[in-house]
Amino acid sequence: MKKILPLIVIGIFSCSKPDLQLTTINSGDIHRIVNSHTGKDVVLINFWATWCAPCIEEFPMIVDLSNKYSDQDVKIYFVSTDWEDETQSVIQFLKDHGVTGKSFIKAEGNDNEFIQKIHKEWTGALPFTIIYDEKGAVSDYWEMKKSKAHFETAILRAKGE
Repeated sequence: MKKILPLIVIGIFSCSKPDLQLTTINSGDIHRIVNSHTGKDVVLINFWATWCAPCIEEFPMIVDLSNKYSDQDVKIYFVSTDWEDETQSVIQFLKDHGVTGKSFIKAEGNDNEFIQKIHKEWTGALPFTIIYDEKGAVSDYWEMKKSKAHFETAILRAKGE
């Protein structure tokens, strides 16, 4: 029994959920996630890639905003547009930036179709950020890196403040 107890304890702790969960996602999945927050939360989704310099530059600021607004009915999700064979690099990048919870990597397939189903005016440029208000409607969106003030103004507008 003395030899079994440590194995049970190790088994329990090794099976616990990781702080970071990276899931492959398509455009339909993204819309379902947004819909799951309708009536409750503002949702900000940031599309980025590990090879995208402006994405990397603004990433820590978005993580800070995620922490700041986490208890204020604002949910921030990150969607990597890296190829799925870069999953380990994406996970390491997210961990290095202190991201916990659910994050996503875009399923491989028709990129143009994915982009158009996310938002018709998205050209595919990265980073791309889209914000949905509490009713699930697009409140704001933009391509390229923006300032923290820009993000916060858009979040507050989506919250109706």
